Amino acid sequence: MDQTDLRILRILQEDSSLAVSDVAKKVGLSASPCWKRIKRMQNEGIIRYQISVLDAKRLGFGLTVFINIKTGEHSTSWLKEFSATVTAMPEVMELHRIAGDVDYMLKVIVPDMAAFDAFYKGLIGTAALTEVSSYFTMETIKETTALPI
Repeated sequence: MDQTDLRILRILQEDSSLAVSDVAKKVGLSASPCWKRIKRMQNEGIIRYQISVLDAKRLGFGLTVFINIKTGEHSTSWLKEFSATVTAMPEVMELHRIAGDVDYMLKVIVPDMAAFDAFYKGLIGTAALTEVSSYFTMETIKETTALPI
């Protein structure tokens, strides 16, 4: 990966809907070599998806919650089942296994407190959880999908 690849990636992180010819102009290439670089990075898994980022609040999802989970169970089979169950929940935007005082952290987006309560009841019914702590976002100051490349 060279500096041109990185410039292409920076541009695509900002607007993946740009035509290849527009990306090529911005990096000083013709369309064909630029397209080949993009295809290579897709094939190598560097570019995983090209998606639209939606505005959660404008779509009625007004509540973002970070949930810390402690569990007494740490077997591979438990993790596999827990992960499959939680990742199937559409409200879960992120699931992380973490080091520290808690075992897992979730980022959940729901319309309101009633929806969160329903989600929470479903979550605690999925597995043996020792402790569940929820933190409600009052304001999102920065949110990005762009990597610092």
